[in-house]
Amino acid sequence: MKVVAIVGSISEQSKNKKLAEFMQKRFKDKLDIEIMLLNDMPMYNEDIELNPPAVVDEMRKQIRESEGLLILTPEYNHSIPGVLKNALDWFSRVERVMLNKPTMIVGASMGALGTVKAQLHLREILNSGGVGAITLPRNEVFIGSIQDKVDEEGYLNDESTIQFLDTVVEQFIDWAKKIQ
Repeated sequence: MKVVAIVGSISEQSKNKKLAEFMQKRFKDKLDIEIMLLNDMPMYNEDIELNPPAVVDEMRKQIRESEGLLILTPEYNHSIPGVLKNALDWFSRVERVMLNKPTMIVGASMGALGTVKAQLHLREILNSGGVGAITLPRNEVFIGSIQDKVDEEGYLNDESTIQFLDTVVEQFIDWAKKIQ
């Protein structure tokens, strides 16, 4: 299954980017995960939405050609980062490339609650009429205290978290096949 993993942070040391890389390696036999970084995404501007920059067209094409999405997000001020919201705005205008895409949400943060509040906001955005993504129900992946669950290189090494992630990924694959 071809999946685009949208990383909602542009930080060099992003825990969510490391998590995407971990998932790309761990699930390579089940998912073809292409990691999408938002570092070069311009700010959404309605004035140019009909003639967007090439990077927007390239990212839209990646999503359009995928069979599903994985969104990995940190939590900033109880919500999603602005860079992620900006990308979702681009992806929901003119060409609605996320419409009916099976989508799994994962989030890691240094706080105890993981990304609970950010994911609530993200689900609301993804389920809006403009975006129209279909989010995996009943399978929230909130990885709190991520700094205690990674190795020296920043890759997940907490066995119970890995086992939980394995379970949710299996459920995502089964669910995505059923709804497509």
